[in-house]
Amino acid sequence: MIRLFKTNAIRAVTELEGMWDFYPHDVGDDKDNRDGGQEAMSLYVPGSWETHPKLLSYRGIGTYKKTIELEQQSHLRLVFKGVSHTAVVYFDGVQIAHHYNAYTAFSAVVKDASPGTHELKVVVDNSFNAYSSLHIPNDYYTYGGLIRPVALEIVPDVWIERLECCPFLVEGVWHAEVKSIVKNIDVKPHQVRLEGECDGLRFEAGSGVVEPGTEAVLTCTQPFPDVISWSDGSPNLYLLGVKLFADGESAPTDDLIERIGFRVVTTENGRIQLDGQDVVLKGFNRHEDHPTAGASLPVSFMAHDLDLVADMGGNCVRTSHYPNDERFLDLCDERGIMVWEENHARGLNLDNMRHPNFIAQCEAVNREMVEQHVNHPSILMWGILNECASDSEEGRIHYERQIAQIRALDSSRPITFASHHRSRELCFDLADIVSVNLYPGWYTDEDPGELFDQVKVWADTRGGAGKPIIISEFGGDGYYGLRDPNRVRGTEERQADILEAILKACIERPFISGALIWQFCDCRVVEGTGWLLSRAGTQNSKGIVDRYRRPKLAYQVVQTYFRKEWH
Repeated sequence: MIRLFKTNAIRAVTELEGMWDFYPHDVGDDKDNRDGGQEAMSLYVPGSWETHPKLLSYRGIGTYKKTIELEQQSHLRLVFKGVSHTAVVYFDGVQIAHHYNAYTAFSAVVKDASPGTHELKVVVDNSFNAYSSLHIPNDYYTYGGLIRPVALEIVPDVWIERLECCPFLVEGVWHAEVKSIVKNIDVKPHQVRLEGECDGLRFEAGSGVVEPGTEAVLTCTQPFPDVISWSDGSPNLYLLGVKLFADGESAPTDDLIERIGFRVVTTENGRIQLDGQDVVLKGFNRHEDHPTAGASLPVSFMAHDLDLVADMGGNCVRTSHYPNDERFLDLCDERGIMVWEENHARGLNLDNMRHPNFIAQCEAVNREMVEQHVNHPSILMWGILNECASDSEEGRIHYERQIAQIRALDSSRPITFASHHRSRELCFDLADIVSVNLYPGWYTDEDPGELFDQVKVWADTRGGAGKPIIISEFGGDGYYGLRDPNRVRGTEERQADILEAILKACIERPFISGALIWQFCDCRVVEGTGWLLSRAGTQNSKGIVDRYRRPKLAYQVVQTYFRKEWH
């Protein structure tokens, strides 16, 4: 399943889900012989290779192979929703794509593929190597493989690459700016006309000439007087379809369907608003991680996670610390779960940020995240650079650059970042929302209420005056099943005590616009040295549920506080 709704009625799309041949091999192997002379394993796609009993902790390079049958000569568009973390794609032995970063999609085009049998090969690398600035040993696990869906599309010479829809209100009437990005792979220009439809309204979505080998952005603005706003309590969604007519033809040759919601996000008077109504975010930081699926959660697992979030009274998920699977975002759209979506950069110091590929790799993931996920109404804000060097002038340059880049891509949402630098923070003025990670009761013995009052002082004096404040991480370890009447560290009792004290402090402070628990579920971490990478059982155990989603004692505490009315 590529999405939770049908994305095309005209364009032929085939999901390449199923068993693929797989060949693991050493990093030093000659790339041209990485599958030579080896017996193939059989792995399911999408999937994480660590779910295979012979690859439980495999870190390195592996080759996936799939045979494709074509009935007629066609232009092919191969879409990869997520490959962890570096992919090199070959079609009949010819390289057609190279992509870095596990958590954003990419595509590759093969022109005039002939009828018959073809070989698709994807060489995947999840190693921590000199090329990679973002995928490094960290407090979560970098799985390997084709972890998200793969699709094969048949496209004409000129087709719709993507749609971007930005809703806005004019005198109480919903409007939307609709951008259609149209690509031409032909050697000649094409005149195109676009016809849109949404909520039963048909409209002209733009027209123009698309020059050979280029893409064009065709834009229109359309009122939608009868649509109903999307909100967390009433998640109304609409299908937006655009058809492409080329060179005066009466029949469309391509189409694309997106799903959208109408709402406006603002940050006024120190609060977060949906269509002018203040909202308080009560939720969780969540990793895409499961012991039986790795990073490749099936939709049923995603739905179960959101069932648990809702059962606890949660209304928000932060995609720590990378863009999430589109299908999870689709579920959030449907269920009215608000989302803080974050780019992929966690805990990087200045040395990490001086990596020669850091700027380019961040620019790519930011652009891909926004372009690919901009239509999800559940995404209320974009986040960048969790716990990086925002306490230095050199680090500030990176924050300023990335915030400016995302604002240029999408000015309709606020931007934030999670800071752990307290009074040393230098970048609160750059963001729209002040977000802080604090762990009273676990890493410090501070009183939560006094600490959060101090947060307000830091915000007011370090550039964040008048901005909403989110406590973006807090919590403590609780090992599932470890019970002790002494309530010692690591027990479920101590974890529940810590969460209760913090949530009580949050609900008593009207200046707090959000509380996001670290974390929803326990997750696997990279094994290494130092406290961060030497966690017991290679797990971060601060989940309110364990890796198998079994509730801990803290579950009921969270349920009690999240179900209350907050200021």
